[in-house]
Amino acid sequence: MKVTLITHTPDPEKIVAAAAKLCYRDTGCETLMDGLDDETAAEFVGMLADIGHESPVEHISFTFGIEGVSRTLLAQITRHRIASFSVQSQRYVKKSEFVYITPPEIENIPEAKEMYEKSMNDALASYNELADILEKKHYDDFISQGLSEKAARSKAEKKAIEDARFVLPNACETKMAVTMNARSLINFFSLRCCNRAQWEIKAVADEMLRLCCEAAPSVFRLAGPSCVRTGKCPEGKMTCGKFAEVTEGYRTMRSEISEKH
Repeated sequence: MKVTLITHTPDPEKIVAAAAKLCYRDTGCETLMDGLDDETAAEFVGMLADIGHESPVEHISFTFGIEGVSRTLLAQITRHRIASFSVQSQRYVKKSEFVYITPPEIENIPEAKEMYEKSMNDALASYNELADILEKKHYDDFISQGLSEKAARSKAEKKAIEDARFVLPNACETKMAVTMNARSLINFFSLRCCNRAQWEIKAVADEMLRLCCEAAPSVFRLAGPSCVRTGKCPEGKMTCGKFAEVTEGYRTMRSEISEKH
């Protein structure tokens, strides 16, 4: 798994502070940025977090590159609908030597790993065989329609893998670009940084949070799982029971970032 912060709104905390300034002070739009140094911006952002005024943080966005993750993660992360996604297509990118993701629990049990790897190899073999059968069929069809050999071969391969991909497993590796505004990110972190989140999306969320804290520490000062944000676990009887350990872990992460900067 690799998560990269590709880009974000320039001067994110000043942008949030300027939006908040418009809400709470009698000022014109052309002077919103006047007098907003780093310290003043941090004060505005902190005030917003303390009173729960979240809409100003929607004015800043963050774009991440995520790779080395499974299609299982893709199904989960795209449920966060206030976001933009660009995902490597299995319709256009042939997976003749596809990379797959192995869950740690399977990796750590030799007999489970052996069974898992056999399943992946079988899926790959089926995919390649289906692609070859379908490609030949489509190639012949396109030739009969009068296409050149080069054009027929190119179109046939693309059409073949449209259907062959149906046998590829959820473990198949994918890549994506994801853009969210800060308010959506804070909600995403509250759900996916939780100990009860699936291990892969939690790992991605934790790395995204770390990158956000480096870029805009005041905006994400309280971000993290719900227990970190509110001081109590919302999961009821399904709690992980590790409130103190979880909150200390995120406090340490923020301290390390602060010391580095």
